[in-house]
Amino acid sequence: MRTHYCGELNGSHDGQEVVLCGWVQRRRDHGGVIFIDLRDREGLVQVVFDPDRAEVFARAEQVRSEYVLKITGRVRPRPAGTVNADLPTGAIEILGLDLEVLNASETPPIQLDTHAADASEELRLRYRYLDLRRPEMQSRLRTRAQVTRMLRGFLDSHGFLDIETPILTKSTPEGARDYLVPSRTHPGEFFALPQSPQLFKQLLMMSGLDRYYQVARCFRDEDLRADRQPEFTQLDIEVSFMTEDELMVLMESMIRDLFRAVSGVDLPDPFPRLTYHEAMRRFGSDRPDLRVPLELIDVADLMAEVDFKVFAGPAQDPDGRVVALRLPKGGELSRKEIDAYTQFVGIYGAKGLAYIKVNEWAAKGREGLQSPIVKNLPDAALNGIMARTGAEDGDLIFFGADKATVVNESIGALRVKLGQERGLMAEGWRPVWVVDFPMFEHDPANQRWVALHHPFTAPKEDQLDRLETDPGACLSRAYDMVLNGTEIGGGSIRIHRDAVQRSVFKLLAIGDEQAEDRFGFLLRALKFGCPPHGGIAFGLDRLVMLMTGATSIRDVMAFPKTQSAACPLTDAPSAVDEAQLKELALRIRLRP
Repeated sequence: MRTHYCGELNGSHDGQEVVLCGWVQRRRDHGGVIFIDLRDREGLVQVVFDPDRAEVFARAEQVRSEYVLKITGRVRPRPAGTVNADLPTGAIEILGLDLEVLNASETPPIQLDTHAADASEELRLRYRYLDLRRPEMQSRLRTRAQVTRMLRGFLDSHGFLDIETPILTKSTPEGARDYLVPSRTHPGEFFALPQSPQLFKQLLMMSGLDRYYQVARCFRDEDLRADRQPEFTQLDIEVSFMTEDELMVLMESMIRDLFRAVSGVDLPDPFPRLTYHEAMRRFGSDRPDLRVPLELIDVADLMAEVDFKVFAGPAQDPDGRVVALRLPKGGELSRKEIDAYTQFVGIYGAKGLAYIKVNEWAAKGREGLQSPIVKNLPDAALNGIMARTGAEDGDLIFFGADKATVVNESIGALRVKLGQERGLMAEGWRPVWVVDFPMFEHDPANQRWVALHHPFTAPKEDQLDRLETDPGACLSRAYDMVLNGTEIGGGSIRIHRDAVQRSVFKLLAIGDEQAEDRFGFLLRALKFGCPPHGGIAFGLDRLVMLMTGATSIRDVMAFPKTQSAACPLTDAPSAVDEAQLKELALRIRLRP
């Protein structure tokens, strides 16, 4: 129907007759001359209709925004003084020779211009097909397609095979609730939608396929936020006969190639690495944003003997932590601003936010400090704090004192917020690997160990004995790739020996009977010559979100769900009729 896309026309097409198809972005009547901005996926072009073609001009008078048109016209340069330098097609226009209305449109419920983002997300998702017409949204989905294509190309070139794994599978515990699918042919039994292809990709390694990948749909019934959806996409990868170092180097190369090709950015070579312990100690997070120069400084040893229980209590508690966070030039903060930061850390469970303003420490010592807590701290503690933080006149020092988990979450989050709001955030991309994760963490509520990643992660070879003697000190062969404070990929070397897998299950309170019931197929496969293997999964949605500058993964997915896991476009989830339920041997019983 058309000869060109609107956005690809330029001065080289001068004098050519073209046929264009698209939507009316806007129509303007300027004293007897009608201008129509016609839009398709490649961009926008201006079409001019003169009244000397009366029939065509009359049709142009009738069109409105979002009408679908087919236009025949001739390309010509714009008159002097009317060139639009902000538009790729701004040096030319189309003289309209013919116009056909392919479809009319009602007035759209959302504006498809720069104000579209002002509409509520509920409205944008209900009319997603309109929202997706916006150039910003189309650009993001084009980038997503390009990212997927580049990743596939890299893996294909390195001998990986693209293999699909089942969507209807067995329910196995992987950290979140499963989405269950009732079976009609096996009444009372259920399939589960996969939270990840984890077990199947391990089975593919046991099948001798050596290098696997898949752009996989995954499903998790969990509470949602900006970077979570009930259904999401990950680039799933598994290899045999590779160490974690070899796999990490290969994956670094893939991400570097991706950013160079799609964003024109050269990432570091190699990526820096942090141990989990170091990341938590310095940044309070296992996904640190290295663009922020602020760091948490441990000061518990300086506070253990002070007569100030807010600090002394956590300092003497084996599970406690006391840290200082120096904010350069933070002395400028008003009390109102400090109170706002106090409320912020309260979100993470912190009971307060102590601080010291360093006004004239160099000249006046203690008298040059401004804070309600200074009177509670001896000179030795103050001297130690100032020396350790490197604080200078005009700075402000925040303190966190509580259980280590609370301090890490609250002060770690404050560190990033201060970096953003105080202009300390460096430009660009800062990738980092986080390695040497603990194998397990203790669940005090249930008095049991739980896997920090998943129960198929291998312990370090020299720490197998710790599985029984000291599980809390056992380190795993896991690794996460973090970019600007967001985890974009995570993986591990897997357990490939039956005895080790059973030992881990036992430690996680998964008995032999339960293990056979849930993972019998995996345990059987481990007995038939399982190779050493490992892998990684990249969150494709998160990666594209970062690369496009979007603030939510919903803005890089064509048809996402809301934060309540609903689809306003299709009104899903919805009730089904009794006949369908009867076929599945199900009956609805609502919660009281």
